[in-house]
Amino acid sequence: MASCLSAVAFDVVETLMPLEPLAARFERAGLPRSVLREWFGRLLLYGVGLSAAGDYVPFPDVAAEALRAVSGYRLADQDVGYVLAGFAELPAHPDAEPAMRRLAGAGVRVCCLTNGSAGTTAAFLARTGLEPYVERVISAAEVESWKPPARVYHHAAEVLGLPPDQVALVAVHAWDCHGAKRAGLTTGWASRLEVRYGSLFAPADVTGADLAEVADGLLALPARN
Repeated sequence: MASCLSAVAFDVVETLMPLEPLAARFERAGLPRSVLREWFGRLLLYGVGLSAAGDYVPFPDVAAEALRAVSGYRLADQDVGYVLAGFAELPAHPDAEPAMRRLAGAGVRVCCLTNGSAGTTAAFLARTGLEPYVERVISAAEVESWKPPARVYHHAAEVLGLPPDQVALVAVHAWDCHGAKRAGLTTGWASRLEVRYGSLFAPADVTGADLAEVADGLLALPARN
């Protein structure tokens, strides 16, 4: 049976790329490795909170301010720059390539939809060998709003020239899947980060232990009449 989907949009940070390698840079900058998780949570809070208030600040600026905040504003600018420069070296999760390969092999278009910068994401895809699978990097900057407001997901569908129900969002964050689901997209959630899908959020259409399992689940969804 043919898939009901024409395209899959992958979230990037934590879904395709791990943040854990940055922990060594935190340590060398004088911060405990454990601060990494607090920093990323603060980063999302700031970015999404600003968007909810009607403002937009790009990912690199929010990441820098969140890092200053979790350091108690004791981190020098050069150390902030050093930590964030680690984004240029982050690898891909091992399940990213198999998932994209299966989707592309089935004729499903693949793109990325990220709160991060398009340039950093494009460099990541090229560095990790994922670039051949990805048709387009779509950044939330294009609509000046971080996910999860509906307009971000609708913009992705418009860029692809597809109705929302022919596009799936794949992420390891339940809140991201919730936003996409409420915007009319199909959703796929991998459990390797959060372990369990939060009960507060609209259920994902497909869940799996990793991205490859999610890709298989999306391809198995029945075609709509």
